[in-house]
Amino acid sequence: MSTATTDPEELVDFDDAVLVAPNWKLVWWRFKKHRLAFYSGFIVILIVIIAAFPGFFSTQDPYESATRGSFMPPQGIHIWDKGPAFYAYAAIGKRNQTTLKMEWVVDEETKVPLRLFGRGYEWEVLGLFKSNIHLLALRNPDVDKPIHLLGTDRLGRDQWSRVLYGTQVSLSIGLLAVFLSTVIGIFLGGISGYFGGLTDMIIQRMIELLQSIPPIPIWLALSASLPRTWSVTQGYIAITAILALITWTGLAREVRGRFLVLREEDFVVAAKMSGCSRMRIVFRHMVPTLSSHIIAAVTLAIPVMIINETFLSFLGLGLRPPAISWGVLLQEAQNLQSVALAPWLMLPGVAVIVTVIALNILGDGLRDAADPYH
Repeated sequence: MSTATTDPEELVDFDDAVLVAPNWKLVWWRFKKHRLAFYSGFIVILIVIIAAFPGFFSTQDPYESATRGSFMPPQGIHIWDKGPAFYAYAAIGKRNQTTLKMEWVVDEETKVPLRLFGRGYEWEVLGLFKSNIHLLALRNPDVDKPIHLLGTDRLGRDQWSRVLYGTQVSLSIGLLAVFLSTVIGIFLGGISGYFGGLTDMIIQRMIELLQSIPPIPIWLALSASLPRTWSVTQGYIAITAILALITWTGLAREVRGRFLVLREEDFVVAAKMSGCSRMRIVFRHMVPTLSSHIIAAVTLAIPVMIINETFLSFLGLGLRPPAISWGVLLQEAQNLQSVALAPWLMLPGVAVIVTVIALNILGDGLRDAADPYH
């Protein structure tokens, strides 16, 4: 029986690497050991890519409606037909003369050939230029009818494309709201913890006042006060601001607590003695020491923002049509009759669940990796 031996030189090299490695590299090494969080990171990256280029992954114009194609069930993709193939079966709709309900049947006699990286409707790439290249497209767009991977809604709009565009809106609201709340929390929390005295008392009383008010009624009241005549862009900015202005208090308290400890550290005292201004000490010397903790806190806050936006839009108090977000799409599922006729209308909820779980696991992994005492 043989025992494994380790070369002492390898141990010395590893120890030396750890001793001289910067903090971000130590965090990365610890993060890679958290396998679940590591793979969740790939899922989050994929979601971000979809949010950046929803037109490339979509198959139809998300705003195009076809009343004759309402409540069409999802169409599957087939890759084998007596050999390698790539197609989908067409769907035939017939009106039930008794119930007047449109009934869809798969037409196995008609195949719709598909192709990768084909041409379709025009979409804007990051608002810079237009393109008509899509990941999945019809081989003969002038002849064949379009396919619907996740079915259609009551207006005949393609659910697959609308879910992808909803990813862009919901995720961007979460990112922007978290960015704004993080800036406010770091600024006010840092000033409160470093200066202390009257400044600290005023900021802390303001935080306690905001935290004492139940958040849901505040969200509902502020969202309901938005004028119905506002455009989609104005509503988007308003909802983002509402979410950011209410959720900064938790991070501000955490930053204040860290600053109360850091302001007595030797490097802060040395910065004072070298003549650095107070704002430079706060934002140049103290804030960077909290960067790992801030990144973890931001990652955990994004799914909360996404759920809040979905919640408000679902109740009709957030974004409103013609805006497309996961909450707006789930409004179609409020009617029990619609869900019974078209259960695929609840699929945007699956997108919310997958995104929130992936972000939470990623945030947990980053928080453990950034913990210097872990």
